[in-house]
Amino acid sequence: MGLFEDVVINAKSAADVVGKKAEKFIDVSKLRINAADVNNEISKQFEALGRVVYDAKKTDNLSDELLDESVKTIDELYEQLDAINNQLSASSNKIICKKCGAENISDAAYCSKCGNKLHEDEEQQEGPKEE
Repeated sequence: MGLFEDVVINAKSAADVVGKKAEKFIDVSKLRINAADVNNEISKQFEALGRVVYDAKKTDNLSDELLDESVKTIDELYEQLDAINNQLSASSNKIICKKCGAENISDAAYCSKCGNKLHEDEEQQEGPKEE
């Protein structure tokens, strides 16, 4: 009966590993769906902003308050999108360049797209060393 118990234990271990992989896949899929939803909402907000500007130009009644509110909404959506993209990158062992937004492998020193330094040196964080 020892062989049967080993088979059952190995099967349970394999099932646990598969379950964890499936959870990670589902989490990544949910993040991608959220990112697509936020992108869609950003597009809708830009369209609404364009309508506001068009109507205001036609009537010579441009409201800065309405424009400011639309810009603020779009900026908040971009912040949400950045947070989602950062979560996606973290789950796929990637780092996002703060300058251009390109994905790079997490151990890269410089961005593959723009060349920006991806990790700050300890010296920059602490300030210059005194001799």
